[in-house]
Amino acid sequence: MVYTFGSVRYDFTVRTYLMGVLNVTPDSFSDGGKFVTTESAVKRGMQMVEEGADFIDVGGESTRPGSEPVPVTEEIRRIVPVIEQLGKMTPIPISVDTYKSEVAKAAIEAGALIVNDISAMTFDPEMLPLVAREKVSAVLMHMKGTPKTMQQNPEYDHVVREVGEYLQGRAEQCRVAGIEQVLIDPGIGFGKNLQHNLALIKHLSVFRSYGFPLLVGPSRKSFLGMLLDLPVDQRLEGTAAAVTACVLHGASVVRVHDVRAMKRVLTVADALYHSA
Repeated sequence: MVYTFGSVRYDFTVRTYLMGVLNVTPDSFSDGGKFVTTESAVKRGMQMVEEGADFIDVGGESTRPGSEPVPVTEEIRRIVPVIEQLGKMTPIPISVDTYKSEVAKAAIEAGALIVNDISAMTFDPEMLPLVAREKVSAVLMHMKGTPKTMQQNPEYDHVVREVGEYLQGRAEQCRVAGIEQVLIDPGIGFGKNLQHNLALIKHLSVFRSYGFPLLVGPSRKSFLGMLLDLPVDQRLEGTAAAVTACVLHGASVVRVHDVRAMKRVLTVADALYHSA
């Protein structure tokens, strides 16, 4: 549970780490269009570092429910200059949020140290061998269906067991292939309804028991909107509550948009989690 990313070493048994979301897209569900230029995206990335982010996750394609894929060339055009510039300005590890091996390769060449794949490396058969060959780290997320179809009445017999067994199997396959540093993500909001999401967060300790660091992304998600009856831009308190629950149930990393506020939340939640 101690991983090294470039010059940075993180011990996932000591505290919970923050991954800041940097969407270089015009149509993200939460902040689409805010950081579409390289200049604005780099500025936001460095702001998140100053606010306490331990990782920056750069994405060039929205994966909101119902979204359409973006051409590989366009996704590369959006993210590569941002990753290159951030890599020169900070040692904080940069991950690329993509399920396409061509995009991942370009991002790695630009300086990305982690590939965050919503399909757990199943959409593109070249992704797993690429990540193994390049000796970078992987985040494997569970998703039922595709971003376009995932919220069309998702069903499970036992969501915690099914998601857990799937992620454990994918993580072991990556380890066998030679990927040394793997994190797993239950995929809150990706092919799950309200009760599925609540059950997954409540039982995160099941996933932690598999022996891989656990990344969770509850930030501003639709399940919070359902509970609070509030739009995306008014879910800060709901996100704070969900992040606290994630920490207390064993999350290693939380992926968030509001880094400054969630850093404060983590400070208190970690103190509670690690108290005698």
